[in-house]
Amino acid sequence: MNMVDLGPQTRILARLAESVADEQLTAPTPCPDLAVRSLLGHIQMLSVAFRDAARKDLGTTTDTNPTAAVPDIGPGWRAELPKALDELADAWREPAAWTGTTRAGGVNLPGEVAGAVVADELVIHGWDLARAIGRPYAPDPAALDSAHGFLLAAAEDPNRGGGLFGPVVPVPPEAPLLDRAVGLSGRNPGWRPE
Repeated sequence: MNMVDLGPQTRILARLAESVADEQLTAPTPCPDLAVRSLLGHIQMLSVAFRDAARKDLGTTTDTNPTAAVPDIGPGWRAELPKALDELADAWREPAAWTGTTRAGGVNLPGEVAGAVVADELVIHGWDLARAIGRPYAPDPAALDSAHGFLLAAAEDPNRGGGLFGPVVPVPPEAPLLDRAVGLSGRNPGWRPE
C-alpha cells in the first residue's frame, strides 16, 4: 500500500484557487470545453466524491459520472472549495481509505487505486488551473510521483481508448516529471491561453 499525504497538494490547489480573480472565471483552461469556473466546480465535486470514497460512504457523490454534466461553482465557492479540499486530505490520511474496495465516478476500484486517481486529479487539475490563470505551479513531489505512476500505467493499458484521458502527448524523456505527467494525461505541456 502506497499511502500519500494529499494535504500538501490540496493546500497548493487551495492557494491557486484563492488567487483566481473574478474576471478569470470565464477564461479557457487546458481541459477542453471547461472554463476556469467549470474546472473549479469539477475540483470541488471530485473533492467531495473522493472524500466520501475514502470514508467508504458510498452513494450519490461517489456514483455520479464526472463527465455527465459541465460542473459549475456556486456563490460560496471561495469558502466551500478549500473546506472540501481539507476534508479530502483528512479522509485520505486514514489507512483504511487505502484498503478494501471503494467507488468513485460510479466505478468500483481498490482503495489504493482510488488514492492514486485522486492524487492524479489534484496534480493535473492544479496544472490546468495554474496555466489558465497564468500562475507558477510546483506540485507536491509525493503527489506528483503517485500521479505519474498512475498515468504511466494508464498509458500502457491497451484498453485506454478515449475515456477520461485523451491520446498521450509525446514529451521528451528528459523533460521534467510534471511535463511527462501532463503529456501522459493527454495534455500539451506547452499549453497557454490564447
